[in-house]
Amino acid sequence: MGAKKILLLVVVVAAALALYFGGGSEYLTLARMQSLLGTARAYVDANPLGAALGFGAIYIIVTALSLPGATLLTLFCGAVFGLWQGLLIASFASSIGATLAMLVSRYVLRDSVRARFGERLKRIDAGIEREGGFYLFALRLVPVFPFFVINLAMGLTAIRAWTFYWVSQLGMLAGTFVYVNAGRELGELESLSGILSPGLLLAFAALGLLPLVARKALDWLRARKVYAGWDRPRRFDRNLVVIGAGAAGLVTSYIAATVRAKVTLIEKAEMGGDCLNRGCVPSKALIRAARAAAEANEGGRFGMQAGKTEVDFAKVMQHVRESIRTIEPHDSPERYRKLGVEVIHGEAKLVSPWEVEVDGRTLSARHIVIATGARPFVPPIDGLDGVPYRTSDTIWDLDALPKRLLVLGGGPIGCELAQSFARLGSETTLVEMADQLLGREDADAAAVVQAALEADGVEVLLGHKAVQAKAGEPHTLRVEHAGESSELPFDVLLVAIGRTANVEGYGLDALDIPLRKNKTIETDEFLRTRYPNILCVGDVTGPYQLTHAGAHQAWYAAVNALFGGFKSFRADYSVMPACTYTEPEQARVGLGEREAKETGTEVEVVKYAMSELDRAVAEAATAGFVKVLVAPGKDRILGATVVGERAGETIALFALAMKQGIGLDKILGTVFAYPTFAEAAKAVAGERRKRHKPDKLLDWVERYHRWQRGGP
Repeated sequence: MGAKKILLLVVVVAAALALYFGGGSEYLTLARMQSLLGTARAYVDANPLGAALGFGAIYIIVTALSLPGATLLTLFCGAVFGLWQGLLIASFASSIGATLAMLVSRYVLRDSVRARFGERLKRIDAGIEREGGFYLFALRLVPVFPFFVINLAMGLTAIRAWTFYWVSQLGMLAGTFVYVNAGRELGELESLSGILSPGLLLAFAALGLLPLVARKALDWLRARKVYAGWDRPRRFDRNLVVIGAGAAGLVTSYIAATVRAKVTLIEKAEMGGDCLNRGCVPSKALIRAARAAAEANEGGRFGMQAGKTEVDFAKVMQHVRESIRTIEPHDSPERYRKLGVEVIHGEAKLVSPWEVEVDGRTLSARHIVIATGARPFVPPIDGLDGVPYRTSDTIWDLDALPKRLLVLGGGPIGCELAQSFARLGSETTLVEMADQLLGREDADAAAVVQAALEADGVEVLLGHKAVQAKAGEPHTLRVEHAGESSELPFDVLLVAIGRTANVEGYGLDALDIPLRKNKTIETDEFLRTRYPNILCVGDVTGPYQLTHAGAHQAWYAAVNALFGGFKSFRADYSVMPACTYTEPEQARVGLGEREAKETGTEVEVVKYAMSELDRAVAEAATAGFVKVLVAPGKDRILGATVVGERAGETIALFALAMKQGIGLDKILGTVFAYPTFAEAAKAVAGERRKRHKPDKLLDWVERYHRWQRGGP
């Protein structure tokens, strides 16, 4: 913070303290103001213009310095100047003072606060970027936070000062009117019994009802604006139409049918979406087969006759496809029709905010949920179309094990499949442009996974950028690293560098539904799009492209769609676990150590090595650790990372603890079955307890024991 900013901050604080400790605060009490009413009214009668300007100046100073008392000043304004003149003075003075407070906050605090708490301000920034003044108007009209907090917070954003002023002037008008009117009523009291007068009671009743009325009015204004030009049907064929039958769409339909809503589910491909057909299920089946091969090859360390296992890849893929077929009935049209869901196989297209066209039919519904998922992203690499490349969608079509597999991308999908194919016998190379695998995770966790891949024969090339693919004998991928170029041979290239939302082909552009910068559908915290009756769930909107995240969102979408007229719920992502199913597994929930450093969040890190866990030693699965981030000096869990055997199961314990507010001390006080991998959670809690043991108290306890023994 520069010298000028520090000087301005000192001046503001000094002025506030001088006003407060110099006796100014005495004038900001109800009793004091009531005692001044007679004098103030006499002065107004004698000097109306000077009184108005002077009072307005005092109001501006109090508001600009964010001092308490603005509410009492508004009441006093109504008592002294009457309703309409008081409203004029208080309205302009409060808006000018608020703007000055905002500008002071912007000049003095914005750079330093954003550097430290930038991540936490994203929600306000997103609202300003999306709706600008309308977002501020909502805050003013339905005050969740005190106005002085809004003034200071808005100074941290990029909102224009003029926009802030006129929106504040308009947004605070209703509340100012109620307070000024209440002050006028208070000013006319001749005795305490008069406080029960109908006019005063009506004023305060209006003040209490203002947030509810304002919210409804705001919703009406938004709807009127967004639905302009569309003809709303007089009646609807159904309550809900869901587009997409992946995990998110299936759960949304299930919940809607459970509460007896009339719901239609539309899917153009296979029920179950990516998770069942091309993602979670086939990948875990392949991982299990690859693990069996690895265990057979490593039997020597457990006293078995070691030897190279022959892999029948066709049977491996048969196991994968049988796994899909076995689970398939859970997501089948027949099951959902029995649950009461109308299932239509066809291609949906939005034709209005309430209508969906499917194969020539037009279906109307009060609400629509978009759950169209995502697909693998294929980068524009020169020559890629001319070589045999696969994605996580098409890798399952292989019938023969590739001799040389080149995996492009070091995220969860790339790591899982690279390790699996290497264990099954492919010569596998993994190419990652970043300087570590699993780029969203902590470096120590990624390092354990990388070591495991390399131990299984995967050649890991970090910091390598794919430049050009060439067909030939063999096919090659040219990569660049540290200014040098090399060519990597392959028989099959697996592209696994991320997924992109499915936002084309079903009418988003016709309805002008906006997308975010990352090409996912933009929604608010209630999962509503630009049109409040159209909601989005799952990979198509994010922020997490995880099956369980989409299923989690589905509850919010179904409830907000069907019952939002009574109560809406903000989607809660505070506890969202994720797991990479390599061996060892890597799982995380909540805050990571790297993320804490990037956001300036103060944490205490507690770590426990799997090599110290008895069950891990017994199973020769000692790679990895448990790492927990807690609030400094407290046992409240902010995040946890588990790398090791069955990390996906162990992380569930930490997710439960975070969701229910259970700290490490209570985990330490819980009895765990022995020996289990879950005991690692208790062990890490014990590490924190040892770190914070009361040494001084223990010194006295030691002296007590010495005295008990009769020692010196």
